Order: sequence, then C-alpha cells, then structure tokens
Amino acid sequence: MVTAPHSTRRRTPRPTALDPSHAAARVLVTDLDGTLLAGDARARRRLRHLLDLHPCITVVFATGRSVHSVRKVLAGDPLVPVPRWIIADVGASVVDAADGSRVDALQQRLRAGWPGADRVRRALEGFPGLVHQDGVVQDGRCSFYLAPEHLTTDLKAAVAALGCSWTYSARRYFDVLPAPAGKGPAVRELARMLDWPLCSLLVAGDSLNDLSLFDLGAHGVVMGNAEPGLTARVPLCAGVHRPALDGAAAILSALEDLGWISRPSRVVVGYHRPPLRWARGGWQPPVSPNGILPTLAAALDPRVCDEDAVWAAALVTDPDTAPAPTPQTAFTRCSCPAPPTALSLALLPVASATWAGYFHGACKETLWPALVSAPHLIRHEPRHWTDFEQINTAFSDHIDAHAAHGATVWLHDYNLWLVPGLLKPRRPDVTIGIFHHTPFPAPDTFRRLPAADQLRTSLTHLDWAGFHTTADADNFRRLLAGTARPPRTAVHPLGIDHQAVQACARARSRTTDRRPRAGGQTVLSVERLDYAKAPVHKIRALAALFERAPQFLGRVSFRLVCPPPEPGIRAYEATRNELERAIADLNSRWGGPAWRPVDYVPRTLPFERIVDHYLAADVFWVTSLADGMNLTAQEYIACRTAAGRSGVLVLSRHTGLAAHLGEAALLTDPETPDDLVGTLHQALTMTPRQRRLHTARLTARLTAAPPADWARTILKEIPFAT
Repeated sequence: MVTAPHSTRRRTPRPTALDPSHAAARVLVTDLDGTLLAGDARARRRLRHLLDLHPCITVVFATGRSVHSVRKVLAGDPLVPVPRWIIADVGASVVDAADGSRVDALQQRLRAGWPGADRVRRALEGFPGLVHQDGVVQDGRCSFYLAPEHLTTDLKAAVAALGCSWTYSARRYFDVLPAPAGKGPAVRELARMLDWPLCSLLVAGDSLNDLSLFDLGAHGVVMGNAEPGLTARVPLCAGVHRPALDGAAAILSALEDLGWISRPSRVVVGYHRPPLRWARGGWQPPVSPNGILPTLAAALDPRVCDEDAVWAAALVTDPDTAPAPTPQTAFTRCSCPAPPTALSLALLPVASATWAGYFHGACKETLWPALVSAPHLIRHEPRHWTDFEQINTAFSDHIDAHAAHGATVWLHDYNLWLVPGLLKPRRPDVTIGIFHHTPFPAPDTFRRLPAADQLRTSLTHLDWAGFHTTADADNFRRLLAGTARPPRTAVHPLGIDHQAVQACARARSRTTDRRPRAGGQTVLSVERLDYAKAPVHKIRALAALFERAPQFLGRVSFRLVCPPPEPGIRAYEATRNELERAIADLNSRWGGPAWRPVDYVPRTLPFERIVDHYLAADVFWVTSLADGMNLTAQEYIACRTAAGRSGVLVLSRHTGLAAHLGEAALLTDPETPDDLVGTLHQALTMTPRQRRLHTARLTARLTAAPPADWARTILKEIPFAT
C-alpha cells in the first residue's frame, strides 16, 4: 500500500496483513524495552492506533529479548503494535511474525561460526564479575550481567578468540553473539531479502545494543531517555531525529517529521460517515449539495478552511466485495481506493458485521425510535448494543490519536453519544461539542431507552451541545438538569446552499418543460423511507381527500420520491410493505389508463432530477412525525423562487423548519388525519395571488445560515464553551 501524499494529510486504515516488498515500503525497526514499550500510556496508545491505520508502515521488532519473551509481551500488552517481523536475541534470531516460523536461511547466516552457549560459558567462567543470566531464555547468544569495571581488554580478547562478537548496554548487560549477528546486521539481511532500500527504514533505539542499527544509513530516532553512551556515539546528522521525548512519543515525533503519519490536528470532526461512500465499485458523492456530508465537506475544504482540521469517519470493510488492489493506487484497509477528496480524512475501519449491529441494530432500532418520540418501537438487542459500545470506543481511540493538545472535537448526532464519556476523562484538555441534526426527545422519552443512564452520563462530559430548535435544546437541558457541570447549549438552525440550488434551478428551468397538463396539479414529497416521515399517513390522507372532494380526481397527482434505506435495516421493512400496499390500493381504486393518483419513485435520484421535480410541483408536502430542519423543504422554496414560480409548502408542525418559518408555511399535524386532509385541501385551492404571497413570505423567512457559514460559526463557538 502507498499512503496518500502528506500534503493532504489523508489517513488510511491498516490491513490485517501486509508485507511491502517494493521501493515504496516504509519500515519501522524498533527496540522494545526503553523504546517501543517506554513512554506514557497515551503516546503508546496513539502509536499503536496509528500504526494499525497505516499499512504502508511495516513494523519490525529488533530486541535483546528472546522470541518466547516477545510473544509474552504481545499476548499481555494491548498497546504493543503487531509486528510483521521479529529480530530477537540481539540479532541472532529472525521470525516471520505472520506465521511464527523461523527465517532459517537468514538465521543460519547470522549464526555462522557460533560455538554454542555451553562453550562460551566454559571459556568465560573465570572472568570476575561475569554472571550468566540464568533466568533468561537465550537462543544463538550467551548473555551475562557485568559491571562496567569488569569489561576488560582480556574479556574482549577472550570473546574474539571464540570467533564471536559482543555488545554491552545499560552498564549492565553483556551479550556474546555469533560474529555476523547483531541488530544492525540482521536488519540489513532482512532488508536485502525483502528488497527494502535502507533509506525506507526508520530505526529506533535507546541503548548501546541498538548502536548497529544506526550504522545502516537509515533514518533513525534516538529516544530522549536513551543511555548516554548511545546518544554520544550515534553521529549527529540530518537523518537521525533526537526529540526530547521518551519511548513511543519519540517514535511518533520521528514518524511525523518524515511525513509517514500526520501530526495531531487542532480540530477533529467526528461523524460516523465519510464525505463519500463506496458503492458499485467506486466512491459516490452525496446526491444533494445540502445535508451533513456536503456541509462538513464545504466547511473543512482546505482551500477555504483556515482550521487545522481532520474528519474522523468510519469506513465499513467487507473483503468479499472489495476490489483487488493495484500497485498504482493507495488503498484502505478494505482494499478500496482512498477517497478522491482534498479533505483531511482519518478513516476508521469497521467490519461490516459490527457495523450492521451498530447502525442497523442499535442506532436504528434502539435509539432512533426515542429520537422521533416513538418509544413503543424501541427494540433492544444486547449484542447490537455491544457493537454500539465497541464502535464508540474505537471512535474515542481514533479521535484521541488525531487530536492535538487542547483540540476542539466536534461530534455529530446520536451515533457517537458514548464518545464524550470515553474521551473526556482520558483527554480533559480537549473541548468536546456535539450537534444534533435530529430531534432531541423529551426527558421522559429518553429515559425509556434501556441504556438511558449510560448515555446520560456520557453526555454530561460534553462542553457544548447544539440544536436546530429551542425546543430540542430545552429537552437536552432538562435531561441533564442537576449535573455538576451541564454543557453549554446553543441553537443554530442549518440552512441550504442557496447559490448552488438556485443556479441548478435556473439552469433546469431553461432546459426542461415540467409544466403539468392544463388544470392539473402535482403534489410532491422527497424523503428517505422512514416511519418518522409518515409516508403511509400521506397515502391515507390522499385517499380521504378523493373521497371528500371527488373534483380532484384526475386533476391531482402525488409524486413520492422515497429512496429506501441501506439494506439491512429491519426497522423500516414494515413501513415499506405497508406503504407499497397502500399505494397499490389507491392507484387500483382511483387510477386508470390516463391518470394515476400516486407516482411512487423508490430510488435515489440525481440532484438535477430532484430539481426538475421541485420545478414541476405545485405543492410540497412534508408530514414528518418528528424531524430535523428538513432541508428538502428549503430546497423546494429556493428552486421555485429562482425560477420565478410560486409554490405552496405544507409543513409538519413537528419539523425543525416549522419553528423558524412559523405561519408563513401551511402548518399541518400528521397525527390528526382531518388536519392533514384539510391542510392539503387548502393548499390545492389557493388562488395564484395567494400562492405568490405565500412563496414571498416563505422566501423572506429562509434566513438560516448556509452550510459553510453555519459550520464555521460553530467551530469558533465550541472552544469557548469551557
């Protein structure tokens, strides 16, 4: 794998097995004790996480420990990165860590002329102060404890007479080795075997038995906690990094200086999805210029963003559907090409099975019903909640690894509700904000969640929380009332990219003719399939309208653009089945060869086609039982205005947009069937003059900030929440 250029700071996840053997390889060769195993837990955790995410960096251990001892470390310490190769016994043993096998041909060359440990011990047993390390497993070497004053010329000569070499480190450890062996020689042989140019290596060490690593001519990093002898003997040169940091932190610093990993960011945006999605063998951009993904993409675009920001997102991995890699392409952990975007991304690989439990199960079947005030639909599967906890934990680790000291962390939506409680105790230096693009339920509804206490405790670790409406912010404040330090709250309604929408509308109005036939009217809804959007309520209301006002038969058509959710979300299957039956019944009863009451479009359309439908629709109908801002209603108004056409907006009182448009829209209550029918009837019978005034009032009230401005305002507000 080849990582993306450092200038874009794109981060790509690490495959479970990768063995670079070409000129583009990047190899970290590191000692263990005092080096990889040293430093504080945060630096070690960050190094482990970032190495997992960067498969272009092959990890090689070069240690004085035995292979057995290294395996114990790997089994018992979760912060140790998984190596691809193990050089043990101070360079006398080489193991392929992928299968645990010895690299026999290489190891034989390194041990050439070895007289055996027994002969070494007999030859040296008379030297004063030399104590064999009896409790240490040794293979292809003979190791002793030795005080500095006993490292004599005679002892060195005796080792040479055996045809052996030696190393001495930490003023205590004396290792007798085969003459060809040593950490540096072993690495050189391994590099030759795998065709690694030495300039692609970064060697890291802290003691004198690492000195031979720095003789290779590779990049190097000397630990801040290194023994003085190593610091003094490693040449001062541009290729050797000497950060005043210990252990893992020093390695991280060198990796950052080389551009192999990116430096921590001052702003980390956490959202469970990346700006593009992998589908049909390629990366697909969002359909609309509006919504969370385009909003964050516009705000974080490095061409206009003055923040040092990175977008942390999940990338669902599925080896069965991933394309095969090619040498010319940078690949993620699931072997799909890196997203074609200038945005700085930190992609977190998530197994497709875990994603299904997390998103399809916990998010959509447990949490979503509470958010849309339908707690009777809550379904709780413990295994799905385990997946939710697992992904939130992974996101917490992921954000921690990418957040600079004092960073701003901006989370989005309920999918990451557990992150604040996991991240803040570990990183009290960061400021954590969250924006809820969904409704926020009343406290009594929230408390019906099986994990309500766990979630509430996590939310208390927020510094800031944002909402579209005052009502949602009030629900949040009431839920956290009485906590020691409740988060600051703010109301920031999200608008649309008027410029992009209006430009598209003007262009489409000049090139297409979407006028209905004389005397006919088109009612339009554009929404994803979701019971909270009340699509079946619409069909029932339309049937009731035809019963009460038969003059609309043959003259009113309802177009429902309703793409299905991603496969696997069972929560919506019943709604889809009921909707399709209701549409079939209505069309069968009232329709004929020349007219069909409902035109059902169950697929995602390009935005240009959506705009065509906006321009053709006399009435836009939103009947959500609970909703965020509802950006499609804003798009409809903007399109009609840009094309110089009037239109009518029938808007549910339960949308965030209703709180901002007020009586400028025709407000309706989808939970009251008569009101739903009556408001639609009112819309269809408005005069042309009433429609023009209605459209003008709506346009005047569309004052919510456009996406990029909205995001920049919040990014400036969150840091002042503490």
